[in-house]
Amino acid sequence: MDKIESYQQFITQILSKHAELSSGDENVKPQLIFDRENNHYQLAYVGWEGDKRVFGPMMHFDIIDGKIWIQYNGTEEAVAQTLVDFGVPHSDIVIAFHSRFKRQFTSYAVD
Repeated sequence: MDKIESYQQFITQILSKHAELSSGDENVKPQLIFDRENNHYQLAYVGWEGDKRVFGPMMHFDIIDGKIWIQYNGTEEAVAQTLVDFGVPHSDIVIAFHSRFKRQFTSYAVD
């Protein structure tokens, strides 16, 4: 298995785990969106809470130029550390929801 395939597997594991931990509200469902051809991965929630529409991403990852870009993390899990625990080097993880300026002060990749 090459590096990109490993990264795809790690991301889908993280997203699938969070989808399984959904609130259990039968009116709001988790949707896993895996675009392996273009390397976009997302967990979104879709449904209704009473008369209020629920729609939005919970987590979003991209693989760009061989690095995992964490575009959004709406959970309390430190997913960058989870990726490191899977064996992904810090230099292959970009905390993309922070500006490039802020990323330079982390132990992760700037781009």
